[in-house]
Amino acid sequence: MPKKVNLIATSAMGLESVVAKEVKDLGYEDVTVENGRVRYQTDVSGIPRSNLWLRTADRVRLVVGEFQATTFDELFEQTKALPWENFIPEDGSVPVIGKSVKSTLHSVPDCQSIVKKAIVERMKKMYGLASSRIQETGPMYRVEIALHKDTALLTIDTSGSGLHKRGYRTGQGEAPLKETLAAALVQLTNWKPDFPFVDPFCGSGTIPIEAALIGQNIAPGFNREFASEEWDMIPYNLWEDAFNEAEEAANYDQPLDITGFDIDGRLIDIAKENAMEAGLGELITWKQMQVKDFRPQSANGYIVGNPPYGERMGDKEEVEQMYKDFGGIMKDCPSWSVYIITSHPNFEKLYGKEATKKRKLFNGFIKTDYYQYFGKHK
Repeated sequence: MPKKVNLIATSAMGLESVVAKEVKDLGYEDVTVENGRVRYQTDVSGIPRSNLWLRTADRVRLVVGEFQATTFDELFEQTKALPWENFIPEDGSVPVIGKSVKSTLHSVPDCQSIVKKAIVERMKKMYGLASSRIQETGPMYRVEIALHKDTALLTIDTSGSGLHKRGYRTGQGEAPLKETLAAALVQLTNWKPDFPFVDPFCGSGTIPIEAALIGQNIAPGFNREFASEEWDMIPYNLWEDAFNEAEEAANYDQPLDITGFDIDGRLIDIAKENAMEAGLGELITWKQMQVKDFRPQSANGYIVGNPPYGERMGDKEEVEQMYKDFGGIMKDCPSWSVYIITSHPNFEKLYGKEATKKRKLFNGFIKTDYYQYFGKHK
């Protein structure tokens, strides 16, 4: 078992700094932020802890090696020189995926098969295997070869399903927000769990559910499994320790005032089911309601929402009217902070106020702005 491992938490564009803060909050100090990823070094216990706790990362990858490669020979020899046996047992299942950006070696299928062949050669040599193949009957070690400007980065995926798959989603709407982005939207506010929290466009409930998990400090990975739980290199007691740490850190007694509402009653039913599946039971209030009927009843609240963007034909006028109605309501609630993600270019004009701050984010492949209006707390 290696004493130290180098990890990469992959990230959606624009969320790298949020992921980096989460990594540092776990106590890991040697953190480097790059485009679409955050690198850090930990001992092996960092693999279970990172997978359990990172709310905004897409997945956690274990770095095996990195080198320059402009020919298939270089790729083969340098891959073969890496200590794969430190990570993968002789019966490990080793699928290889790949990508190549601005690199001489641009054929991804060729790169994948060369990397696979090199790993097999290394394992046969180190394990003294006589056959031309390896068994691959054991746990999964999904290897990625990522080439960028002729630098080859070889990693093994520790997560399995992407970290956005929390295990609570029983159903969803047409364009569901990824759980990782929803968590980031909450973390980019300065909401604290003792303030009211409302999502007026809640759909299947992702933002309120993520807010409740954050509010009670519940680890987002608590309800699911990870590929690396079956790995020999991580003693199972490290997983048990990580789950126990998460259980002890959760503050189930923290009262919350979180409401999600939506015009679509079918989605409200799905949101309720998702919240139950997340173990949040009656903690969140769900209502079928349209935005123009919303009237905040208390002070110092927070709104975080992902409204319709009006991109479909026929929706535009209705959506623009909704933005205007919403702005009119919130004008009378100066103590409330409002955070809205949308791709609509005229949101501020329709809402009737310039945002205190804006941040560029991607919702899937859609370029959006996150409009942040800071309330004046009473």
